[in-house]
Amino acid sequence: MAPPGAPGWERTAVAWLYDLVPPDYRSHEVLRRYPVLLARFAADHVEAGLEAARAGWRTVRVELADQLPADAMEAAISAYEREGARLGRAARGVEVVAAALRGERWVPRL
Repeated sequence: MAPPGAPGWERTAVAWLYDLVPPDYRSHEVLRRYPVLLARFAADHVEAGLEAARAGWRTVRVELADQLPADAMEAAISAYEREGARLGRAARGVEVVAAALRGERWVPRL
């Protein structure tokens, strides 16, 4: 994704946001017209996914203990952990992109 202010940065930001949400979101004209709204939808979607990953991580051992072998259970736990980490990074990225779309600029401090 291009940094804010670079030529075409908003186009690359919008493409990245669309990669985070279900494909059907592309059919909503209002999201194409207002990227800051798309960022809001993306934030909500990513947060819901993060909550689902957390819930799955907490409950998979109890709910599937009798149906999965130990190695599959450990792989499932690991997959939930990796997905949670990925979604956490995505959530932070959406926050930064949304702020840039609102016109906020990050200025490094010494």
